[in-house]
Amino acid sequence: MPVMTERIPSNAIPWILIAVSVATLAGALFFEHVLGYVPCSLCLQGRLPHYFAIGAALIAGILSREANIGIGVLVFLGLCLLAYLAGAGLSFYHVGVEYKWWPGPDTCGAGGLVSNSLEDLQSALNGGAKPPRCDDAAWSVFGISLAGFNMLITLALAALSALPLLRYLRESRGEA
Repeated sequence: MPVMTERIPSNAIPWILIAVSVATLAGALFFEHVLGYVPCSLCLQGRLPHYFAIGAALIAGILSREANIGIGVLVFLGLCLLAYLAGAGLSFYHVGVEYKWWPGPDTCGAGGLVSNSLEDLQSALNGGAKPPRCDDAAWSVFGISLAGFNMLITLALAALSALPLLRYLRESRGEA
C-alpha cells in the first residue's frame, strides 16, 4: 500500500528541505530583529543544523537531475538527516531546560552577580543588556516554545530527508 510520502519525488526533497530550513531561519530572525526577542546561546546553536543542512541539501539538489538519484545525492541527504537529528536533539535538550527537567549550561545567561566573561562584565558596566536565560521561554503558543517548534520542524525534516534513503534500501533489497 503506497504511503502518502511515496508521492513526493526524491529529486524534490532537497529543495523542500532548503525551503523549510530557510523559512525556519527567517522566522527566527523575524522574532529576533523585528519583534525584539533576544536569542539565548542554545537558540543560536539550534540554528546551526539548518545552516549546515541548507548547504548539504543544495548540493544534493544540484546533483539530482532525474527521478533516479545517484549515491552522491543520498550521501548529502544522509548528512542532512544527521544534521536535523542533531538539531532535534539540541532542541529537545533546550525544551528540557525550559521546562526545568534538567539544568542548562553555565553559559546561558545565569543572571547572577558574577559575569561569565570579560565581555559580559564590560557590557554590564556600560549599561548593556545581559543575554537571556535559556531556562525561560521568551515566547510560546499552546505550551510549545520556539525551541519546541524547532524540535518538531527538525524531526519532520529528518524524516523527509530519510525518505530517499529508505526508498533506496527497499529497492536494493528488491522490494517494490
